[in-house]
Amino acid sequence: MNVGAAVRRVRAYGGQFLLLAVLTLVVTLLISGVPRLVNQLAEQGLRAQLNSEPAARRDISYTTSPAELTSQRTAMGSAAERFDALAAEMPPQVRSAVTERWYSVETTEARVVGPDLAARNLLVDMGLRAMPGIQDASTLVDGAWPSETYVPDRPIEVALDVDVARKLNLRAGSQLRTGRTDDKGRLINGVPLTVTGLYRPVDRANGIWDGLPQLLRIIEPQGDGQPFVIVGVVAQSPLNKRAAEGWPIQSNWRYRLGVDRIDARELDQLIDGLQVMQRNQPKDLSLTQGVDVPLRAFAAQIDAVRTLLAVIAAGVLATLAGLIVLAASLATRRRRSEFALLRARGGGATAGARRSLAESMLVVPIAAVLGWWLGTLFPGAPDPTTPYVIGATVLVTLALPLATLAVPVGGAARRDLIRVRPSARRLTVEVSLLLLAGLAAVLLRRRGLTLGEVDPLLVSVPVLLAIAAAVLALRAYPWPLLLVSRLAARTRGSVAFLGTARAGRAAVAAPLVVVVLAIGTAAFCAVVAAGVDASRERAAAQIVPADAVIRGERFAPDTIDELGRLPGVRAVTRVLYEDDERLASDEVGTDAFIGQTDVLLVDGSGLDTVARESQVDLSIPAALRTAGPGPGPLPAIVSPAVAADLAKAGLDDSAFISVQGQRYEFRVAGTEAGFPMLAANVSRFVILPWQALPTRTTTPVPTSLLIAGDSLDAEALRVAGDQGQERYQRDGTVTGRERMIGVTVDTRAEVRRDLGEGGANGVLAFGFVAGAAGGTVLGLLAIAFTVLAGARARGQVLSRLRTLGLSRRQWRGLLLVELTPLVAVSVLTGALVGAVLPLLLNPVLGLSAFTSGVPVRVAFEPALVAAVFALGAVALGFAVAVEALNNRRLRLGEVLRLGEES
Repeated sequence: MNVGAAVRRVRAYGGQFLLLAVLTLVVTLLISGVPRLVNQLAEQGLRAQLNSEPAARRDISYTTSPAELTSQRTAMGSAAERFDALAAEMPPQVRSAVTERWYSVETTEARVVGPDLAARNLLVDMGLRAMPGIQDASTLVDGAWPSETYVPDRPIEVALDVDVARKLNLRAGSQLRTGRTDDKGRLINGVPLTVTGLYRPVDRANGIWDGLPQLLRIIEPQGDGQPFVIVGVVAQSPLNKRAAEGWPIQSNWRYRLGVDRIDARELDQLIDGLQVMQRNQPKDLSLTQGVDVPLRAFAAQIDAVRTLLAVIAAGVLATLAGLIVLAASLATRRRRSEFALLRARGGGATAGARRSLAESMLVVPIAAVLGWWLGTLFPGAPDPTTPYVIGATVLVTLALPLATLAVPVGGAARRDLIRVRPSARRLTVEVSLLLLAGLAAVLLRRRGLTLGEVDPLLVSVPVLLAIAAAVLALRAYPWPLLLVSRLAARTRGSVAFLGTARAGRAAVAAPLVVVVLAIGTAAFCAVVAAGVDASRERAAAQIVPADAVIRGERFAPDTIDELGRLPGVRAVTRVLYEDDERLASDEVGTDAFIGQTDVLLVDGSGLDTVARESQVDLSIPAALRTAGPGPGPLPAIVSPAVAADLAKAGLDDSAFISVQGQRYEFRVAGTEAGFPMLAANVSRFVILPWQALPTRTTTPVPTSLLIAGDSLDAEALRVAGDQGQERYQRDGTVTGRERMIGVTVDTRAEVRRDLGEGGANGVLAFGFVAGAAGGTVLGLLAIAFTVLAGARARGQVLSRLRTLGLSRRQWRGLLLVELTPLVAVSVLTGALVGAVLPLLLNPVLGLSAFTSGVPVRVAFEPALVAAVFALGAVALGFAVAVEALNNRRLRLGEVLRLGEES
């Protein structure tokens, strides 16, 4: 191989090789850099999601049941030995993610009495806890820490959090007694206890304080006559002594997973490790962990988005491959005379290909290495992409010599004619492509996609369908133009006739396929993104079918009126929701028991008013909206599963459901797969019209309140909800009831924002933006190739027509008429492919992980139609600009001296 000659040829055709090098750089850059960027976005999303959860959610806790010490070892010594043993038994994936760990031994809560507590008539239970490292995590405010030296007959020394002590009127030096109580609450065999010191935590967020019950908080009484519960700190030796004396003790070991130690790429292994721990937990311990819940939710999102990215990447890379083929074909076509001369001088059939291979090897590998290196500069953890970079480099290197072999070197042939009957070879290829695309589509619907994994055949379905659509468009493309050309021939003027005639005879097979691929990828991303966004709106309305919802336990009847007086509130309605209620066939429940189901009571007209005032598109069944009091069963909307059970039992016209202890008879008035206020995974429910309930002594009490209004104050709603619960609790019929949990207030705007933020939404948004932008840019570049492929032939025609008197204005019109059909058919075909693909792929992409379980629906979007027309206009303007620049570069007056080759 003559390297010097190859270098001179590369310099002579610098523009063509520069284009090939840029495309190679882009390919290797995407292969090496995009996975890093995706991993970075995934890591950021995972950290954001885990940090939004309470830190204690990442704890893995082992706990013993309260019992007496049975071994000869000390309580703390036994706990310390098992502390390391439990960590060693963890699966490697879990053990490597642990960053902090603590253990403690504590006694069960027992009654404490003393003068300082009696002064305020306080009823208090206290647990005693020994925990290594607690002195380093706190600052002593008053007194001293409990002594580690055990002295017989000396009171138990205990330290308390300073805020806890002050709220209970305790101080350093307070004298107490602790022990069991009798039935009347009197202390039996009390043991003396003294408060030796008060401490304050250095950092309240330190995980050492998250053990339950917490050291820094007072557990409020759960009902009338119930005690406050606190935990005090004691030294290890006194606790060991008490354990040896038979005091029931409980040991706890906590291991916290660090956010920075959890790798988003290894979530499945970590979740599997947690499952192994659940299955293999020691029989004498209870294991508590909740970190698998957010991890599973994030893993579902990541699996879905990685599958979607694979589909988008297949379209983008296929488009780039098509552009490389076009670039190589254009370069070899321009050098056809050179290769013909090489053959005429005795060169072999592969002489031109060998020459092209030598030239490619001087350009492509360097560009590939540069692209790979730039990709390594992207933030994020690397993926094993080196084999793919090498494979892509080899294929691009071979593109030019293969294109050289494909270009005929004989006499020039006309390339502006389309044969009425295609050759057998072309027909076979096209039919094979259509059959392969259909087979792949059928396999996709039958087998689906394994989320998180890449099946090359099934992921390539969009590419195959785009190619099939382009083939069909090529078959149909010339016929309407020939008809228009014949009509134009009967009119005055030559512009329309010549333009449509040349457009109908244009050979645009490969360029049109590439344009359809690019535009189809961009349209697919836009359509799916619009579908996800609309589904998030529906999910937010499903969770909060109003402007805001207050969820609690039970509200006083006048809470609705109180809320109606708040600023901005326009409408309020009541809702009652209870899960796992008894569904039976008779009123007293002694007949055939049908099953458990969730029950929802809604005021149909009130819900309709609130939804309308909140501008929520909510379809409320007429059976709920128009029902009124009357004899007979209540009309109910049930889920398909409940309807099937009732039909099987022959109870479509009469069944009974329990609601807050009362049984109501109902009949099936309709079925719905889901309903607002119910989770997407709830499959068994009965919905009753509140306004139609029969009058009884005991009436249902709402558990949620829906509010419609403007500029609602969430804090004011929360206060009003808490007050409504307190008024209900102060009713004499609920004396002694446990204290209710505070209400939660959710607004639809906040729910919608949460659905679109956090988790893997950053990766999803990146995929949509990159796919839409990349497809659009590559589509315009493919259109430029399409224009350049026939630029020389058009230049010769235009030069001859200019010599015959064609004006510059007519020339521009002729160019516009010739290019408009080409651009229109490519853009519209690509847009049609992009609009159809989501209908095929949406059921297997798993995008409901981003919409709170609500199925993603892909629907017609008028804005997308406008975007397609805008893109077509931009593409046409771009094509005309490329043609004009090329003609200016070629100088049409000299084109006729360049020969008849195109």
